[in-house]
Amino acid sequence: MPQSRSSPAEDPRADRSAPDRSADRPAAVAQAILAGFDRHFGLTRYIAQQAKARYERGDWHGIRRLARDRIAFYDQRVHEAVERLESEFALGQRGQRMADDWLWPRVKRNYVALLADHRQPELAETFFNSVCCNILHRSYFHNGFIFVRPGVSTEYLDADRPSWRVYYPLTVGWRPALRQMIIDFGLACPFVDIERDLSLVQAAAREHFPPGFVYAADCQLQVLRTLFFRNKGAYLIGRFVNDGELLPFAVPILRDSQGRLYLDTVLFGSERIEALFNFARAYFMVDMDVPSAYVRFLKTLMPTKPESELYTMLGFHKQGKTLFYRDLLQHLKYSHDHFIVAPGIKGLVMLVFTLPSFPYVFKLIKDKRGKEISREFIQSQYQLVKFHDRAGRMADTWEYSGVPFPKDRVDPGLLAELKEFAPSQIEEEGDSIVIRHLYIERRMVPLNIYLEQADDADREHAIIEYGDAIKQMVAANMFPGDMLWKNFGMTRQGRVVFYDYDEVAYITDCNFRRIPPPRTPEDEMSAEPWYSVGPHDVFPEEFGTFLLGNPRVRELFMKHHADLLDAGYWQERQRRIREGVLDDVFPYPETLRFRNRLPAQPSAQAA
Repeated sequence: MPQSRSSPAEDPRADRSAPDRSADRPAAVAQAILAGFDRHFGLTRYIAQQAKARYERGDWHGIRRLARDRIAFYDQRVHEAVERLESEFALGQRGQRMADDWLWPRVKRNYVALLADHRQPELAETFFNSVCCNILHRSYFHNGFIFVRPGVSTEYLDADRPSWRVYYPLTVGWRPALRQMIIDFGLACPFVDIERDLSLVQAAAREHFPPGFVYAADCQLQVLRTLFFRNKGAYLIGRFVNDGELLPFAVPILRDSQGRLYLDTVLFGSERIEALFNFARAYFMVDMDVPSAYVRFLKTLMPTKPESELYTMLGFHKQGKTLFYRDLLQHLKYSHDHFIVAPGIKGLVMLVFTLPSFPYVFKLIKDKRGKEISREFIQSQYQLVKFHDRAGRMADTWEYSGVPFPKDRVDPGLLAELKEFAPSQIEEEGDSIVIRHLYIERRMVPLNIYLEQADDADREHAIIEYGDAIKQMVAANMFPGDMLWKNFGMTRQGRVVFYDYDEVAYITDCNFRRIPPPRTPEDEMSAEPWYSVGPHDVFPEEFGTFLLGNPRVRELFMKHHADLLDAGYWQERQRRIREGVLDDVFPYPETLRFRNRLPAQPSAQAA
């Protein structure tokens, strides 16, 4: 008769260090990770709901705090999930490789099953990847246990209440359809004069459509169910459908000083909508149950904008990173050009390279830097900009660690620069060059190069844009620090954007001074200043010395932006910021605003 087998607790020969391979363990781990994601998404929606309430109260500083706090939510929730897995399941301990090989594929299968009826499966998969990478200390693109490709389709996913509403103006009339469209957003504020605003919308639409425009049987207005909040604006986003053709449109809704609402303009066309979702602007706050449905809708309005940027602009920057990396891998598969050093004057701090066929640049911090600043300080500067309102004038970045690049696609000149200036940041691993830490952002034409090649009209446009960029950064309490042309870029939409962050500072932390007059003729001839200079002192009069050597550029600059050379301008901006004034920065031309059609309009409080 066979002997009965004792339990491990009773058997002194039992291996107590053997991994727990019970059938319910992978399911429990999967449920714990999904619970962490659900908490994250619930808090994200709560932030968007709070944004609506604060908009209705005119709490602009509160909206900015919400936007800033939300950016940190993701990493906080990942950290919480990792701590739970480490404490409850003893995951992440050293010497667990065999246990990992058995456990994680099963966790992933259980997780996919949990996502079958989930409303945000693509975001939940990215959260799974983040948690897994933190537990295993591996880069997600090397890890066979995670979602390298989507595991659950979102193609036809939507909420019980569809993500967008439909209005039929030929059935009920244009004015009633437009009025109901506004009413359905449920804003708890009165309007200054909604009938006047609706008349202005109709007039703008008539001007946009050609004479004799024919409305087809399928004529309809399709509008996303919730508003898009950012800074001092709420945006209605929709599309006009007629005979199968789509016309994107957006309506900014602003609030006057008395708490009353008004429609500021109507924006038609993909180009205008893309400007709202520009990579240099702060992220929107939108209360949505199914983000993928919103992204699908937005993609019809902006066909050329990648989904990675749309998710990022909706506040899901980790999802944007995931999709961007998948796009990069796909592009590498179907291209054969080489990564090269980016054109332009080489920076003292960052080494920048690009792939000519791919519209992004890759930036890493040099080991050998031309400035006495630490790597940690530079990273903190990029983090400062990430959390700040970029006012449409500072490029957003995606931050990555451990990114492999095919060695045979790296130009020898670039590889030599990497080895010379950033040897600690690269590692050769088989057929790949792995970069330990880098930033990725949209590629632009450096402004110094653009000015060299521009004709007279383009040069004047660039100078106007340059000054406007600085003034809009100032409105967001941001001083560029290094204002040289090479630190700004021209986008394909013709906007100037700043992208060099190692010297940025808050306007309120600077001490803007006028240069005191020389005491003697010797002072005036001296190579050294005859006055004391503190660590935060800035002398705007000196900007011209570095910027305006070209007479044609100087003439244009003095015509449009001479005030930037006056310390009084900067001191006045400081005063307003310290008093809590948030100056208006509009993501559309001033000429499009309805107030230009009227003899008088409420004081602007903009997006």
